[in-house]
Amino acid sequence: MCGIVGYIGHRDAYPIIIKGLHRLEYRGYDSAGIALINKDLKVYKKAGKVADLENFVKDINVGGTVGMGHTRWATHGAPSDRNSHPHSSGDRKLTIIHNGIIENYATLKEALQSKGHVFKSDTDTEVLIHLVEDIRNETGLEIEEAVRIALNKVVGAYAIVIMSQDHPDLLIAARKGSPLVIGVGKGEYFIASDATPIVEYTKNVIYLNDNEVAYIRRDDLLVKNIDNTVQIPYIQKLNLQLEALEKGGYDHFMLKEIYEQPRSIRDCMRGRIYPNKGLVQLGGIKEYVEKLKNIDRIIIVACGTSWHAGLVGEYLIEEYARVSVEVEYASEFRYRNPIISEKDLVIAISQSGETADTMAAIELAKEKGATIFGICNVVGASIPRITHAGVYTHAGPEIGVASTKAFTAQVTVLTLMAFYIAQQRGTITQSKLIEYLTELDEVPALVERALKSNDQIKVIAEKFKDAANFLFLGRGSSFPVALEGALKLKEISYIHAEGYPAAEMKHGPIALIDENMPVVFIATKHSSYEKVVSNIQEVKARGGHVIAIVSEGDTIVRDLAEYVIEIPQTGEAFVPLLATIPLQLLSYHIAVMRGCNVDQPRNLAKSVTVE
Repeated sequence: MCGIVGYIGHRDAYPIIIKGLHRLEYRGYDSAGIALINKDLKVYKKAGKVADLENFVKDINVGGTVGMGHTRWATHGAPSDRNSHPHSSGDRKLTIIHNGIIENYATLKEALQSKGHVFKSDTDTEVLIHLVEDIRNETGLEIEEAVRIALNKVVGAYAIVIMSQDHPDLLIAARKGSPLVIGVGKGEYFIASDATPIVEYTKNVIYLNDNEVAYIRRDDLLVKNIDNTVQIPYIQKLNLQLEALEKGGYDHFMLKEIYEQPRSIRDCMRGRIYPNKGLVQLGGIKEYVEKLKNIDRIIIVACGTSWHAGLVGEYLIEEYARVSVEVEYASEFRYRNPIISEKDLVIAISQSGETADTMAAIELAKEKGATIFGICNVVGASIPRITHAGVYTHAGPEIGVASTKAFTAQVTVLTLMAFYIAQQRGTITQSKLIEYLTELDEVPALVERALKSNDQIKVIAEKFKDAANFLFLGRGSSFPVALEGALKLKEISYIHAEGYPAAEMKHGPIALIDENMPVVFIATKHSSYEKVVSNIQEVKARGGHVIAIVSEGDTIVRDLAEYVIEIPQTGEAFVPLLATIPLQLLSYHIAVMRGCNVDQPRNLAKSVTVE
């Protein structure tokens, strides 16, 4: 969610911080602010975009070589100048930026108010910096120790950076449940919520672990845990190219990422499938082969688009590996008392690897003895570190808030896992595996062909850009694709849309169908084709507008539908990877035509790191 940037070194801090905040805009935010030390500690903040903050400080001296910046996504307190970060202590000598939620802030606030503390915002974050101030004043401890003691008193999640006017050569950073990465340079350090603001300056990074506090000076870095034990930080190399963070000539990151899918799907499979041998190799989970042979059940936990990918995975794993699969919303799973045993495998899916609800679900499942696999896109993220094993998607950075290539990458990895588990359990023949892997190997080229329908989809988007509602329908593994198509349209165009299994239309949604309702069918020539054709007839009879995603060469649906978008012929297992493409393009073009902010849709954040 919120974006954090910090710098200490020999360069001017302000340009680095502002550029970093722009790089983090994709995470979603409603206000921005900076703090700089130039003799005195100065704070500037503004509701709105980073550009509004830049305009606000354009005539102000923003010099200094130590500073930090923040983009806020509102939780406690409405978006406003006064609720924007950074927040300061009562004496204005300390300031903080924070991502996360302090759950016991109300109790702490009441106690601090009884001591005379006065608060100027509605946020939980301001309570934390007042708590640090209170501990420092009452005990006489140095700021480093006051911060550590304060963090032992708070309940919740946080990634924080603190600056002190009395210690102008120090940044204090800490994390619990929210990501924070430190870039290591020569005589300088960079801090950020993720690596995107750092990669331009250094490839050497440290990912802070939960309950760690970093004391950062220009020429020194000390890491301790909140119990005051010194930790030895692990420096790793970033595998991230600066050009991956640019639009590369496309109008929006979302469009660029839609067009990157032939490559991202190929990268997911690279070194993992050997079609001629009928072999799948997943090195990240190979130590758990015996476990896979004996599991009773797989539980997939995820949120949003990742949950839709998990539903596709359910169809594939049950079909080929013959293991019972349940797909759970992580946000609901964690608040139940689920029945989990040591013979269960839990697969947690998250593009960012930092999704708070998914991480909490993992911890719950671990406590009950399950084995946990992760599917994640970001190397060094929290989920790969707290799971037993897993598989990276290798999709590359996804800047658009509405996931596109992350979805197809997750589906690709789940497809590989389905075949891998089937291979280990002996539920698929070698000849069939050769056949399926050969088809899968062709999918990137087929996706390339599917993208050629872009101009045709623009015409359809123009026709329906002013629709108030959409319905997306599919059967089998195309049902999750319908859900994902509806979500994409909702996310970026703000049109109400719902996805349903096509057969369920008769059980309620059919009442909504009239001459104003566009209905998108996924109607490829596979096992449920005739049933879907019947469903199309039902919509057509009630005056609904039918848009159909069909297999190349289809003639039956073409005679029924108002608009037809062809995708290349492929095996039924791989239809989700192809049928998703036109739905992404349809949502994109409708949103652009409606004047929506495609890459940064309102109220949404890329990485949901709070509950």
